[in-house]
Amino acid sequence: MPQRLFAALIPAMLGAGAAFLPLTPALAWEPSKPVEIIVPFSAGGASDQMARTIQGIVQKHRFTTQPVIVVNKPAAGGAEGMLDIQKSAGDAHKLITTSSGIFMTPMATKLPLSWTDYTPVAMMAQDSFLLWVNARSPYKTAADFLDAARKASLPLKIGGTSSKREDNLIVFAMEKRAGAKFAYIPYTSGGQASTQLSGNHVEANTNNPAEDLANWRGGATRPLCVFAEKPMTYSEPVTEGASWADIPTCASQGLNVSYQMLRGMFMPGRVTRDQQAFYVDMFKKVSETPEWKEYLARNALVPDYRDGEAFTAFLKADEAKHEQLMTEAGFMAK
Repeated sequence: MPQRLFAALIPAMLGAGAAFLPLTPALAWEPSKPVEIIVPFSAGGASDQMARTIQGIVQKHRFTTQPVIVVNKPAAGGAEGMLDIQKSAGDAHKLITTSSGIFMTPMATKLPLSWTDYTPVAMMAQDSFLLWVNARSPYKTAADFLDAARKASLPLKIGGTSSKREDNLIVFAMEKRAGAKFAYIPYTSGGQASTQLSGNHVEANTNNPAEDLANWRGGATRPLCVFAEKPMTYSEPVTEGASWADIPTCASQGLNVSYQMLRGMFMPGRVTRDQQAFYVDMFKKVSETPEWKEYLARNALVPDYRDGEAFTAFLKADEAKHEQLMTEAGFMAK
């Protein structure tokens, strides 16, 4: 072949070959067996719903060729699931979805574990809490509920998930701010707390949006206020023309309590950078799908994806904040 003709063909050959190259570089590691997502709570709660949503998205879009299995380990207020991941150091086929309990459970129990024992992967969102009441209750506002609590001969019962965890911390803050006494009733999940409220076995609960959504739509429970500095932004009707954005903040109704919690994904410790990178890439893809965005809107989650240094910095600051809150509440183990 003449040299000039060969030289002219090289760019064309490269251009044709480029069409067959992958759009993104191949990852250095991929799972070789089923991947477990540990949920340290019972089925039906917000953590469980998030894990199963992620499971469906990953499998629909084939972000891994391996099956994804959700495993609920709710014993000991979530400690069983967290200890499982701690003991699984080096196992890159296990993940855990967890919340602020990753700080609070060790603080409340003196369990010899820390989030630094794990490998942070990604924060998928932040979650709000609301003050929910039975739909047939006479309370229309948080002020109504607080007034009844102050006048009650016996403390009003408020349900929540686990003891000395997020819901319990919110109820403590309510007592401190409102000058009222409540009887906190811990359940194994937000789903159970919602069921107990719909059955009128407690006067209120402090569930996340996802945990009482079905009963709100079904006319069994209703929200009085959201424990946040600003109202939620989702304006699509949820039930009877009401949207998440229509729910006032608790502070605007005389209950100055605000609290949000992380919803994050972690791996066991002592995994490789390539293994961590695979899951960071996978969860980043999950966060960009229309199904995930629809899930955020449906459950009124605050979009807040973080990985790498941004996620680690958040964890350090959030741990310090919870140490202060747990100390004030008297929840720290002695």
